[in-house]
Parts: sequence; C-alpha cells; structure tokens
Amino acid sequence: MGQTMEMRVAWGDALLELTKTHPNVMVLDADLASSTMAQTVAYNAPEFFLNLGIAEQNMMGVAAGMATVGLVPWLSSFACFLANRALDQLRVTVAQPKLTVKLGGSYSGILTAKTGKTHIDVEDIAIMRAMPNMVVVAPADGVECRLATLALTDMPGPAYLRLTRDATPIIFGEDYQFVFGKAVTLRHGTDITIFGTGVQSVRALEACDLLAQEGISAHLVHIHTLKPLDVDGIVAAAKKTGRVLTTEDHNVIGGLGGAVAEVLGQHAPTPMRIHGLQDCYGESGANDAILEKYGLTPKHVAQAAKALLSTTR
Repeated sequence: MGQTMEMRVAWGDALLELTKTHPNVMVLDADLASSTMAQTVAYNAPEFFLNLGIAEQNMMGVAAGMATVGLVPWLSSFACFLANRALDQLRVTVAQPKLTVKLGGSYSGILTAKTGKTHIDVEDIAIMRAMPNMVVVAPADGVECRLATLALTDMPGPAYLRLTRDATPIIFGEDYQFVFGKAVTLRHGTDITIFGTGVQSVRALEACDLLAQEGISAHLVHIHTLKPLDVDGIVAAAKKTGRVLTTEDHNVIGGLGGAVAEVLGQHAPTPMRIHGLQDCYGESGANDAILEKYGLTPKHVAQAAKALLSTTR
C-alpha cells in the first residue's frame, strides 16, 4: 500500500471523464469547487459546470429541476452541508420523487483538514441510509471512487457518494471491477470477521497485518454499498468465523455497525462489536492525532478485534 491518492481528485477526474461520454451530466457546486475538486470540470469543461454559491438548499432545488428534464446533476459540497443544511430540500424535492440527483459528499468523517468541528460530519451515513429511495456508497480509495462515480451516474434515482479529503493508500489495482451492492473480500481468515467501509477499510486491512503478527487470522470484508446492503454476503462472511467486528469513520449509531447488526439480528445472530466514533463529535487537529484520540487507527481496530475474541473464545 505504498501509493496514495486523494479521493476528491479521483472524483473530479471521474466527473471530467463523464462530460466526454454523458452530455446530460451537470456539476453543480456550492462555492467549494477548489476544495472538492469539482474545479477539474470548471476549468476543463465549463459548459458542464455551475457555481450556485453558498446556497446548498437552492442548489438542491435546481438539481431537482434539472433531473425532471433528463439531466443528471452531480452536486459538489461538503458532507455536512449536503446531509444537514440541505436535508429538507433533499428529502422533499429529490428523495420523495426519486429523482436522479447524485450527491458528492466531500470532507466526510473526522479528517477535514482543520475546518472546525462544525464541518465534521460523522452522522451522514445514518441520515442517508434512513431516507427512502436513497443509495449510499462509501469507496475505500481513489480507484474505487472513480468506478463508483461512473456506475452511480448510470443508475436511476438519488445517490450519496461519501468522499474524503486527504490522500489515502490505494488498495485496488487497475483490474478492479466495482460491482454495485456487492461486498468485497479483502482478506481471507478464520478467527474473526471484520467489516469496514470507506477509507476505514484501508485501516482495517493494516489491522489484519497487526493481528497476523499475533497469530490471529482475520477475514476482512469491505462494504462499499451501505444501501442497499449485500445481505447474503454479510451473512456468509459472519458465519465463516462466528464473530463480527465492524469499523467505520462514523458514529457507531446508525452507520455500518448498525446496518450489519440489523442484517445479522434478522438472519444470523452473531457475537459482534461496533467500532467507530463513540456517539461524539470530532474536533480539528492533525490527522494522526485525531485518529489516535478517537481510536480509529489500525492499532485500535486490532485491539477491538482482540477484545471481542477474548470474550467469545
């Protein structure tokens, strides 16, 4: 995992790629193009780009209008604004009529480059998952981000793509095929099943290496599509080891952990732990310090796995 990539850069490049094949795509920005990298389209294909200013609610309405006449708008803003500030407009004008509007929620999770706690969103997955008709995808790296962007564009209905800011390790090769709605096995193991989502899956992959050094075999599954869930894939992975740990850069309430618990509670009750933000808001700081404070490092994931194993063996 030596090579890294900024997911937002991959997203901007994917949008530009779409302008060459999808004449009905439009990129709508809330005056954050230089941060989300929607500026890639603004600079290279300006006819596909509109800056609607710091007015996310209005941007949502404009997107809904565009969708009714056959355009496919991609919205560019921070996750905190799309999932919270424009929530009423999203719910009423986009989700309820099931319009084809795509949301690029950038700067998600706790690593937002010291933007302040108001800009840190750790509840966006819960909000979007609970909204009928909404699709939710959280890619692990830039490779998967590009493929997910292309795939979601061709799907009818609203979708939320969870994007991060800073460069993270690339774990997928050029031959990787993104299959919407299907879990991806990153590591085979026999002692414990770990489910990750977004870039936290990358940290979970590193945690598997730490566990292996102690003789613990972890089965790691990446859940990029949080809604709709791969129920069969989750159940099969849980049954493989009989123990489940979920890990996410999100509140432990309503996110990946809650989604997996819903599945297993109905189909395959399994001892499990939910690892993530412990029902608290994040704060600004250096990335390594923030990950350490809120317990999201590979070391913390490994510790959570060992704690579960100690109570179930």
